[in-house]
Amino acid sequence: MNAREEILHRVREALGADRGGGFPAPSGRVRRTDGRASGQGELAALFAERAAEHAGGGTAVRHVGADGLGTAVAAALWARGAGRIAVPADLPFGWLAALRGVEALADAPPLEPDELAGVDGTVTGCALAVAETGTVVLDGGGTQGRRALTLVPGYHLCVVRAEQIVATVPEAVGRLAPGRPLTWISGRPADGAGARVLELLIVEE
Repeated sequence: MNAREEILHRVREALGADRGGGFPAPSGRVRRTDGRASGQGELAALFAERAAEHAGGGTAVRHVGADGLGTAVAAALWARGAGRIAVPADLPFGWLAALRGVEALADAPPLEPDELAGVDGTVTGCALAVAETGTVVLDGGGTQGRRALTLVPGYHLCVVRAEQIVATVPEAVGRLAPGRPLTWISGRPADGAGARVLELLIVEE
């Protein structure tokens, strides 16, 4: 098996037969009598469903286990043929530990505009996510970097931990730190309004 075949084999193993469709049913799923999600497993499932719906199929959403996150990140980047990406300086090492053949440029000191425009995408975390709207919220905190990291590159791979998912927008607003620069992303933004391709990895224990 040559290097290319090995990479494709690893991509297929990590992504499974249906990369963009179907959501494995998380454990502990319950539904409140008012129709709103309740329980972290149910919130994760609802968030995945709504994020895909509002993107019109343009956003790939997948559940991964914490121990498989590094492989899932690498597989997503290999599948896109990414050769160079930009990442926040504080991105956890483990998120990129399985990456081979892709150059990761840390945004510290801040990358020049032409460097940022020339990358194939970015990998970040998020501040939190909203289940009922399928929205990811960035506030420039840990693992997120500055706004330009997600506004300039054409591809954004965003890692969402299940415990970061809240039920409603009011709950999200109540948890966000006032005064921070907020970016709310629902589905795939139009050209010129942020990353044109959004991919989400929901990390569950």
